Amino acid sequence: MTRVSVNKFEDWRTEARALLDAGTAPHEADFVDARSGQAALDLVPDPGPRPAAVTRVPRKFLDLAGMVSCFRDPNRWNLLYRILWRITHGEQHLLADHIDDDVEKFRTMEKAVRRDIHKMRAFVRFREVNTGAGLEYVAWHRPDHLIVEANAPFFVRRFGSMRWAILTPDESAYWDLKELRFGPGMPRSAAPGDDELEDLWRTYYGSIFNPARANLRAMRAEMPVRHWATLPETQIINDLLRNAGSRTISMVKEQPGSARLWIPERPTLPAMKDAVQGCEGCDLYKIATQAVFGEGPRGAAVVMVGEQPGDQEDQDGRPFVGPAGKLLDRALKDAGIDRDEVYVTNAVKHFSFEERGKRRIHKKPTGPQISACRPWLEAELGLIKPEVVVCLGATAALSLAGRDVRIQKDRGRFMDTRWAKRLLITTHPSALLRMPDRSLFDEQYAQLVNDLAMVAEFVQRKSA
Repeated sequence: MTRVSVNKFEDWRTEARALLDAGTAPHEADFVDARSGQAALDLVPDPGPRPAAVTRVPRKFLDLAGMVSCFRDPNRWNLLYRILWRITHGEQHLLADHIDDDVEKFRTMEKAVRRDIHKMRAFVRFREVNTGAGLEYVAWHRPDHLIVEANAPFFVRRFGSMRWAILTPDESAYWDLKELRFGPGMPRSAAPGDDELEDLWRTYYGSIFNPARANLRAMRAEMPVRHWATLPETQIINDLLRNAGSRTISMVKEQPGSARLWIPERPTLPAMKDAVQGCEGCDLYKIATQAVFGEGPRGAAVVMVGEQPGDQEDQDGRPFVGPAGKLLDRALKDAGIDRDEVYVTNAVKHFSFEERGKRRIHKKPTGPQISACRPWLEAELGLIKPEVVVCLGATAALSLAGRDVRIQKDRGRFMDTRWAKRLLITTHPSALLRMPDRSLFDEQYAQLVNDLAMVAEFVQRKSA
């Protein structure tokens, strides 16, 4: 029996590589956890002869094994070597076998560590300490697993501009603005007591607390009681719950409008097209002739999202049938996209305008109106599942890509999005119609066609 002492994942990788090279089978090796001094106890019987070793190890295994190495169990090292041996001796696709006992343990450990890393990031609370040489921040946390070293770089990225220490019973991490260092574990008594940051945390938590969703069982699952001693916000939970009833009523009264209540329980495109006519999610329904829903094939690879219906669309009840729609048809044709295979819709379904005499002049929808109408757009995209979503103009980009997006900065390049494989932002055709001279129009139109040609090329590659 070969007995090997390991402390960290890199130690295990070095020792495991040497054992593999020597042809040492799992039943012939026993890893001892150097942190606890305990030997692993779950050794398996001799599996018998194995095929010749394969030296290539999947990157996926190494990434997941790094997580599992943080699991608080001395048996993890033997489990990792056992799986490594099997992968390199004829079972290259072992990790895909979810009913295998070793793989099930491996996956369970990896998920537990990943969850503990998330909890640490959520529950670490720094307290201010004046050392005489300047302010420092100290936090104490009790993780379930050995995650401090794996998690510390996150806190460097998040709090890199301040000196801090995170103390845990296992080990501690220190950041001095230049170097990240690790030291021995520390007891809870080593951490400072309350400071002004405690009051800030309590004020923040009180402001975001939603009494309508107060569920103590779920709260304890997401915020385990063992962490409450280090979380200042938990000190006000009882008071918040006592006032939950009156606060719920107040929040409901203050809640901005949303179209979500009008979306059918089992949405389909035809059902939503009918239901949208009764939508009162924002105040635009009071002035518009009708709501204008999207139009196009259910399985469209491309969805074009504009701002809102125009005057002609408001009267006809169909999107992109006015001058901007005709220009879009021309640009799609020049870019090699079949207009009949595209789904077109708008971020806002009612026409926003102001009256000037007998004319109705387009008025940009407000942020609350865009937000209120977003559930219709999200439901459309959820049913169609396009390859590409094209945002025509700033309002569509704001609705789907957020406030940080700018047309001139971000147009003409693909972005990741949860509604499609790619999202692309370009100019709305109506903006071209407002160009002051022909040369500027031609320049902007060429850019629009070029953007749409990128979409056509992407879809063609995906369908090839």
